[in-house]
Amino acid sequence: MPLPYVLLSAAVSLDGYLDDTGPERLLLSSPADFDRVDEVRASVDAILVGAGTIRADNPRLLVNSAERRGARVAAGKAEYPLKVTVSATGELDPAAAFWHTGGEKLLLTTDEGARRARALGLAADVVPLGGAFDWRAALEHLHDERGVRRLMVEGGGTVHTQLLRQELADELQLVLAPLLVGDPDAPRLFGPGAYQGGRLRLAESRRIEDVVLARYLPTAPGTGGRVTAADRHWLALACELARLCPPSGTAFSVGAVVVAADGTELARGHSREGGDPVVHAEEAALARTDPADPRLTAATVYSSLEPCARRASRPAPCARLILDAGVRRVVTAWREPDTFVPGADGGGVLAAGGATVVVLPEYEERAKAPNRHLEG
Repeated sequence: MPLPYVLLSAAVSLDGYLDDTGPERLLLSSPADFDRVDEVRASVDAILVGAGTIRADNPRLLVNSAERRGARVAAGKAEYPLKVTVSATGELDPAAAFWHTGGEKLLLTTDEGARRARALGLAADVVPLGGAFDWRAALEHLHDERGVRRLMVEGGGTVHTQLLRQELADELQLVLAPLLVGDPDAPRLFGPGAYQGGRLRLAESRRIEDVVLARYLPTAPGTGGRVTAADRHWLALACELARLCPPSGTAFSVGAVVVAADGTELARGHSREGGDPVVHAEEAALARTDPADPRLTAATVYSSLEPCARRASRPAPCARLILDAGVRRVVTAWREPDTFVPGADGGGVLAAGGATVVVLPEYEERAKAPNRHLEG
């Protein structure tokens, strides 16, 4: 199921703390960074914090800039993003500032938590998600029922930890402040547990007065049919590579990326690259890999279009090339239509060869974009 783009936002001390244990909130960001956060808030559809953050910090979570709020309204959006909190118990203070500032408020909770929250009279729409809290169900509700496409998560550490451990976070925006806390009782950003393998990719680093902003993206693919945020990143890249293809009236424009299990990019390619008028994207990418590379057996091929099952230009179709390379997982955005090959079923060939094929239809329009000239 499609999910919102989940952006985790946090500021920490040099030794990894979110706060100290004093009575006042420790200010980690600089004034300029607070303004950056305000800009990010204005750009998203919803802002989420955990119940613990409401209890500890009593946040308002507003877009403070009147100009930015005005721009949202001019674009046909609500003045403020939807404010969301999650609580398994529903035990929240009805007098908290969260409920009485900004625009629409939403509590995602359990069946029992909903009964408690409604008894408390919280000024929010209360949505029960079942007997136990489920993050995927919560994100699906935000996407499908609330129209949330970009979600900013501002804490706390427990929420960030859960989303990262469940591989549901698309981006981490981390601000590093020039402070040391050193108190073992103070809250840390991330708790212990099993996280994704591999290294996150640094997408941006920027100095903002005396703090540093670092933006990281996950890289490790899912396994089998389990889809991770990194799968979405890599498939989006494959769709962008398709835009590099020289246009053709007799073949699709396709992009492909081969990624190891630890998130290392092994190769990429696109149709008709390098002056070869008949080379396919998956073929071009696999040609750049070492056939003896042991990482291929656990790798994922991302292709904007379903790998071909039959072709006239070369002896081996891409589905067969993928299987012969030892790859057993393919993620694609668009099933091949009958434009050139009736009854195309590369996914069926791959599945028959023991590969898992994952289709993410929310990327289909991106995959189709460089092929619009073939329609009709």
